Amino acid sequence: MTGRIRAHGRRGHETPGQDGTHADAGLPARGLRFLLARRRVLLRLVAWSVLETGQTFLIGYGPARALDEGFLRGRADVGLIWLAVTGLGVLVGAWGTARVYAAVAALVEPLRDRLVERVVSRGVRTGDAGSLSGLTQQVEIARDTFAGLVMVSRSFVFTAAGALAGLFALAPPLLLVVGPPLAAGVALFAATLRPLARRQETFLVADEALAGELGAVCPGLRDITATGAEAHIAAGTGERVEAELRAARALAHWGVLRVASLAIGGQLPIVLLLAAAPWLLARGVTTGALVGALAYVTQSLLPALRNLVHGLGTSGSRLTVVLRRLARADTGMPTGQPGPGLPAPEPTEGTPPAFSLTSATFAYGPASTPVVQDLDLTLPAGSHLAVVGPSGAGKSTLTALVAGLLAPDQGTITVGGHTVPGPEAAAARVLIPQEAYVFDATLAENLAYLRPDAVPEEELLAAAEAVGLAPLAERLGGLGARVDPAALSAGERQLVALTRAYLSYAPLALLDEATCHLDPETEERAERAFAARPGGTLVVVAHRISSARRAGRVLVMDGRSTAYGGHEELLRTSALYRDLVGSWAPGPSRRRSEPALSLRDADGVDAVAGPGLAGDGRHVVAHGPVGQMQAPGDLRDGGSLGREG
Repeated sequence: MTGRIRAHGRRGHETPGQDGTHADAGLPARGLRFLLARRRVLLRLVAWSVLETGQTFLIGYGPARALDEGFLRGRADVGLIWLAVTGLGVLVGAWGTARVYAAVAALVEPLRDRLVERVVSRGVRTGDAGSLSGLTQQVEIARDTFAGLVMVSRSFVFTAAGALAGLFALAPPLLLVVGPPLAAGVALFAATLRPLARRQETFLVADEALAGELGAVCPGLRDITATGAEAHIAAGTGERVEAELRAARALAHWGVLRVASLAIGGQLPIVLLLAAAPWLLARGVTTGALVGALAYVTQSLLPALRNLVHGLGTSGSRLTVVLRRLARADTGMPTGQPGPGLPAPEPTEGTPPAFSLTSATFAYGPASTPVVQDLDLTLPAGSHLAVVGPSGAGKSTLTALVAGLLAPDQGTITVGGHTVPGPEAAAARVLIPQEAYVFDATLAENLAYLRPDAVPEEELLAAAEAVGLAPLAERLGGLGARVDPAALSAGERQLVALTRAYLSYAPLALLDEATCHLDPETEERAERAFAARPGGTLVVVAHRISSARRAGRVLVMDGRSTAYGGHEELLRTSALYRDLVGSWAPGPSRRRSEPALSLRDADGVDAVAGPGLAGDGRHVVAHGPVGQMQAPGDLRDGGSLGREG
């Protein structure tokens, strides 16, 4: 479908606070405040860790004294006493280590709770697909890596302090052999942390992109197969998988330098102690002191450094990256946006339109004919647009492109001046599909699902009254009543989803046949409510002529070209639109027999054979069990709310 359309008129306003460019600038300060708020926990952690210092000190010092003052002098009782003291120190240190875990938990769990709250809040109010990765992986990464970071860094500091103090107490020359390679190994490891963090962030970006791709593809597998788009979707998903694989390999390559730092700082001192033994013994270092130094390196410094390299190398870089990304994403949600019942700022000149497509082209597969081709469409904020056309003309594809669920093969798309896809664009739109989503919770929780803040009961009731949900809410038992999705009809579920979208802060509402299960009166009420939202823009994929008549402008799509204008104008200029309108005329006698806006299916079947044939705007369907035909009506399931029979 080709077309170049410019819709001129009142422009929209730009939502503030969406750049998020400085979201991570205060991360170190926020981390410091988090730790200072838990000073008592940190003091307990230090106190229990001191026991490990004593344990480490005795691991080398005790055997050294047992040899020099006991066994090598023929005094086995003295040697055994020193070994017993060493064993007692190990037991006391182990008891202190057990107390350390409780203190670490008191630091870790509050951090996890805070991150979960932020990620869930962002995902609910923006519909960001990266939130799935944020909740299932990134928050748990932050929790585990923060715990690992505290444990390994604390252990290395106190273990190194105890070992170095022991070496100095045994013989100061021992520090000349052990100290320099240990410092070199730690310095090499520290130099790898920054590039490791960059590659860790690249991996997380690739992981989020893959999660978003799968989140869009998996629910639409049936449609992908039906449209023959398997190769196209497989190619796009395969690129995401390969990108994550490349990022994982680049991250793994830095393990080589981590191994080198471990070898220099933890294993080289062993070799140097053995090689320098004659020199050390010649300078008064005793045999016991040399054995004690080997014990310090093999039993304390090497394990502590290994834990630091493997723990901090993974935990430190992951924690920095994840916290920075979660903090940046948390600011991506617009603040201060008007909701239903709240005053909205008036649009000003020079601000972005509701959405804009520039030379947009999309096809379901490389060999498929483009459904949308070279389309230019700019819609000012505050507009009411109806999209009509035969089945397969690209109406739902257009809304999916604007919503960011599909990516154009060519061209660019913006929503509120922000490039699609992106968190800012996602926060500025809400898409209501034909199949409404209702979850097992109270009615109030269902309606407030897209709001980051607590919604007053008065606002929920006002929204329900505006959209037409009030009778259903009263029948269910009020806003606090628990909703069983299976007990609701398709039309009732659509009303819940419409009211939820009406309450959202997103200024652009995309209704992709979201009222197909409602009767004409209820549909009209819902559409007029959305059109009257302060500062809101409404786009309706229409399945009834009345929806097109209510809209200020109509976009006609037929798979080859487009027509754009008002209802009366298109009746004069568009033969396709006249075909769609057919012989329908408004009036009480025709309200229940209005035909659906869908003609000339690809297989040659007329999808609107007559006013009594049930349809959903895309297919000829019978809303009931297989083999049963619905009585003449207007795309209804029965009842004023479209209850299923």
